[in-house]
Amino acid sequence: MSEEILIRRTRMGDAPVLVEFNRAMARETEDRELVHEVISAGVETLIKNPNLGFYVVAENNGDVVGSLMVTPEWSDWRNGTLWWIQSVYVRPDCRRQGIYRRLYQYVRSLAEKDPKVRGFRLYVERENTAAQKTYKALGMDETHYKLFEELKDEVKSADKLT
Repeated sequence: MSEEILIRRTRMGDAPVLVEFNRAMARETEDRELVHEVISAGVETLIKNPNLGFYVVAENNGDVVGSLMVTPEWSDWRNGTLWWIQSVYVRPDCRRQGIYRRLYQYVRSLAEKDPKVRGFRLYVERENTAAQKTYKALGMDETHYKLFEELKDEVKSADKLT
């Protein structure tokens, strides 16, 4: 891998690789197979609607090798926005080479320019200790919160356990 890694916001042409990264991440982390049509529509909707959030990619010699998604959450307690970092994926052959660190630093630099952004949050699989070490090394703290969710039945059936 070249030392020349470009970090940038996505464009519509990145959608196919983002779809594949999301599908690979779901398989690796949750043993789930995402429905191609659903995740494709979801990726394209976000790219077309920046008010919903945005993707950032790491590119090496024209190939996207990593990505993450940022979605905003309004915090009344902080009178500002928290950015949720989600859908983090780095190609297996490019891991442990600082790709995520560079993606995160890029997002932090964007946040520094926006006085309404108050900080970052992300969720991580309990067993993914390598990622947890990375997040801590970058200055993130583990919170005391647990995450709960309830999905509608049609959403539950859209991503199947493999």
